[in-house]
Amino acid sequence: MKLSYRDATLVVCSFNIFLALLLLRGFFAAPATQPGQLDPELLRYISESEEMRRAMEPVELIKRLREIEQEADAEPETLQQNVPKKTAAADLSKRLHDLRTMNDANGQKAIEEWRQRKIERDRARQLQIEKNASVAT
Repeated sequence: MKLSYRDATLVVCSFNIFLALLLLRGFFAAPATQPGQLDPELLRYISESEEMRRAMEPVELIKRLREIEQEADAEPETLQQNVPKKTAAADLSKRLHDLRTMNDANGQKAIEEWRQRKIERDRARQLQIEKNASVAT
């Protein structure tokens, strides 16, 4: 049996049409499960994941932190001022914060000076290149 180009083209085209119809049927056919329904195994997996996540939460630590926050809110400020360790810690914290802001300002100033020096070096280099170019011509 001899197969011509025309016959081969018809076979390929009919095969493509068949595949296109199968794809369209797959796109427009109703899904096997309803959109609101989930697979029971998927539901079990989700519930197990939630249980594992809840088990990993540091519940005791969270409770203790809340208690500490409530205790800190309940203490009068005068009591805090009487305790020298707390005032020293607050003073130290304030000094560190001031030092950080001063360091930030000094850092900005140093960066600006570095940038200006770099610009001056680039200008001097450009002048040197222009000088060399004018001497060469």
